[in-house]
Amino acid sequence: MTEREKTLTINEIYESIQGESTWAGERCVFVRLTFCDLRCNYCDTEYAFYEGKKQTLNEIVDLDEKFECPLVEITGGEPLLQKNVLPLMSMLCDRGHTVLLETSGAHDISPVDPRVHRIMDLKTPGSGEVNKNLWSNIEHLTGLDEVKFVIGSREDYDWSVDKVRAFALTKRCHAVLFSPIWGRIDPRQIVEWMLANKLDVRFQLQMHKFIWSPTQRGV
Repeated sequence: MTEREKTLTINEIYESIQGESTWAGERCVFVRLTFCDLRCNYCDTEYAFYEGKKQTLNEIVDLDEKFECPLVEITGGEPLLQKNVLPLMSMLCDRGHTVLLETSGAHDISPVDPRVHRIMDLKTPGSGEVNKNLWSNIEHLTGLDEVKFVIGSREDYDWSVDKVRAFALTKRCHAVLFSPIWGRIDPRQIVEWMLANKLDVRFQLQMHKFIWSPTQRGV
């Protein structure tokens, strides 16, 4: 079996705007993979836990090419649960795409093609999955990567600040992102804490949830 004949279980592929990260607002193709081994209590993509169909890497790349979009995000679910995602990302990079990988902090990011921009979500206490973080990933971060903290309380915020400082994350990667859990905390509260602490991190909102319904799929 050639690389192109290998398969992935895909939940959906669609074009929208990037709603998060330093790429927010840009046109982007999303390749959402099926399966996740975490159960964050604020998850907004539970439909990707099991729904999906097998497609070859060649089919996925060809479908992506039809959108004529330079930016592609690989997301889930948890993309790194399916090992054939690694050659897929390399194939997309070879085609000249800018490739983003949205992944939790629970899986080894070191095998990912170094051309890929890895956006790693370190799970806060409020997620219910903080014990799943794989701390060795920190050593593999580069200037292309971003680290996201999803925050729902003061405890989450203080925990995130501690990790930013303990691991010097603002120096290890391109950006550190603080994002509120939708509907759980007033975003202004996080901003006020950030300003008081003079943190060199980036605050973000999930832009797509303001444009469309927060539960709408395929956007």
